[in-house]
Amino acid sequence: MMKSIGADHVLDYKETDYTKTGERYDMILDTVARRSLIAYRRALKPSGTYIMVRGSRSALFQALILGPLVSRMGSKNYGINPLDQNMMEDYKFLAELFEAGKAVPVIDKSYPLSEVPEALKYLEDGLALGKVVITVNHN
Repeated sequence: MMKSIGADHVLDYKETDYTKTGERYDMILDTVARRSLIAYRRALKPSGTYIMVRGSRSALFQALILGPLVSRMGSKNYGINPLDQNMMEDYKFLAELFEAGKAVPVIDKSYPLSEVPEALKYLEDGLALGKVVITVNHN
């Protein structure tokens, strides 16, 4: 799925723990966040950035409480979906890719508003391979 939407390099998280491969990344944008900050630190380049979009309660706690502390202790940055002005150019670039059709959002499932608890459970279980959409019936 990731290659079909334009990714150059893809790892199957079920088979490969990218935090243990020895490769280092400039940025990790994590949409599941089930590892410790120490594991992410291992996978970042010296001035790398880790951004958690969503994740487990434990990962959220670590990012909120420990993230700022760990960021101050070194050159790596940890945050929860920050709107950093330095990244605004990156966001504009992403918007251009979407507008040009070069990047396509992936919708995994749609749920009616009445099934929000099931949708949230599906997300929490880490099963989604794309976005989960809640539809609202306007009748």
